[in-house]
Amino acid sequence: MLGRGHAEQLVPMIAALPGKGRADAIAVNTGPGSFTGIRVGLAAARALALVWQVPLAGYSSLALVAAMGRAADPAAAIDVAMSGGHGEWFFQPFAADGKALAEAASLLPEAAAAASGASRVCGSQAQALAALRGGAPTAQPPMAELLWPDARAFALLPATALQGDPLPRYGRAPDARLPAAPRIPA
Repeated sequence: MLGRGHAEQLVPMIAALPGKGRADAIAVNTGPGSFTGIRVGLAAARALALVWQVPLAGYSSLALVAAMGRAADPAAAIDVAMSGGHGEWFFQPFAADGKALAEAASLLPEAAAAASGASRVCGSQAQALAALRGGAPTAQPPMAELLWPDARAFALLPATALQGDPLPRYGRAPDARLPAAPRIPA
C-alpha cells in the first residue's frame, strides 16, 4: 500500500507490467475512498482507456467487498462496513444476489449498527459492527469477516455492479471548503 505519491508512481508501475500493462478492457475502483486516490485512479484509467481504445467500467469498493464475502457464503445478504473519515464508516447493505439495497453512506458507527440487519458483515469494520449489533439483549451477532477490497477478486462482481462512464463515489462530502467571497467595502 502506498502512503503518498500515488499519482507519481501509478503510471510507471503500470508500465513495468508485462506488455507495459496493456489490457483489452479496464475496470477501476470508483470508491468510496480518499478524494485524491479516487481522482488519480479514475484519471489514469480514463487516460489509458482512451489511448488504448478499450472499454472502461467502474465498480464500487463496497460492492467488491460484498462479492468477496459472498464467495464464502453465496446465499447470504451482506452488510459492508469500511473505515471512513472523521470516525465514520462507509456502510452499504447488499442482497444475496449482490445488488445494492441502498446507496453507500458515511455513518457514525452507532448509525451503521442501527442500519445493519444482514446475517453476515464484511469489511475493515466488520468485527466492530458485529460487536455493536451484538450488544442488544435479544440480538444475535452477525458473522463478521475482516476484508479489504482486492482487485484480484474483480471476477466475483455481478454484472450489475459495473457502471459504464464511471464517476467517483466519495461516500461523503469533501473536507475542503471554498473560501467565503471577499467583502468589498462600500
